[in-house]
Amino acid sequence: MSRVLILILLMFSFVNATNKKTIEFKSLDNLLITADLYMIDEDVNRPFIVLYHQAQSSRGEYNDIALRLNTLGYNCMAVDLRSGKYSNGVKNQTYVQAVKNYKKTTYLNARIDIIASIHFARQYSKNIIAWGSSYSASLLLKTIGEKPRYAKAILAFSPGEYFSMFNKPDDYIKNSAQKLQIPVFITSARNEVKDWEAIYHAIGQKYRKNFIPKSKGHHGSSALWPKYNSSSEYWTAVESFLKSLKL
Repeated sequence: MSRVLILILLMFSFVNATNKKTIEFKSLDNLLITADLYMIDEDVNRPFIVLYHQAQSSRGEYNDIALRLNTLGYNCMAVDLRSGKYSNGVKNQTYVQAVKNYKKTTYLNARIDIIASIHFARQYSKNIIAWGSSYSASLLLKTIGEKPRYAKAILAFSPGEYFSMFNKPDDYIKNSAQKLQIPVFITSARNEVKDWEAIYHAIGQKYRKNFIPKSKGHHGSSALWPKYNSSSEYWTAVESFLKSLKL
C-alpha cells in the first residue's frame, strides 16, 4: 500500500472518529429533522456545505462524500429530508417521523426541510454552499432562485423537472432557476443531460458550469461513491468548481 493511500485512509479515519455527530432540529412545521454534522472546526468563515439526498435515500448517501469534503477543507451537514428511505445502511429518520405524523409524504413536502436546514446551518458559517441530489437538486434550484440569500453557491446532481405528478408546469424549476445569480454547478449521468439542459441554459452564462462524464456515469450524488470507477472524473470537476468559488 502506498504512503499516499495510507495517509488518505488515516485522514478519513480521523475525521470519522472525531468529527461526525448526529443531530436533530425542527423543520418549519416542527417535524423533527435528523442530520449528520461533519465538522473540522467552528470557524464561521469556513465554507459549510449542506448536503441533500435523492429519492428513496437518506443522509447515508454522503457517508464517504462528506469525509472527503472535510479533507478538502469544508464543514458539512448531511440532512435526512422527509421524502426518502435509506442509503448505505442508514435509515432516513426524518422520513420515519413524517410517516408517523402525516402517514404520507412527497418530494414537494421536503422543500420546507431544505429551508429549515439552511437556516439552521447559518449558526455554523456565513458561507453556505447548497448541494442537492436528484429531486433535492431541483428543489434547491427553485428555492434559492426565489431566496437568493440562502446560499453562496449550488451543486446540483441530476436535477430535472420532476414535479408534473403534482400538477406543476414543465418549467416549474426553470422559472425559478433563471433568477439565480450565484455560481451553479450541474452534472449527471450522460443519458440524463436532456433532463436539465433547459434549466441550465436558463441560468445566466456567467453563473453556470456543467460537467458531462466521458463514461456512462451515475444518477445523483452517488456518482461520487468510491465504488464506481467513474467517480474520479466527477470529483475532479467538483473540486475544480469548489476551488473557483471566492468564499
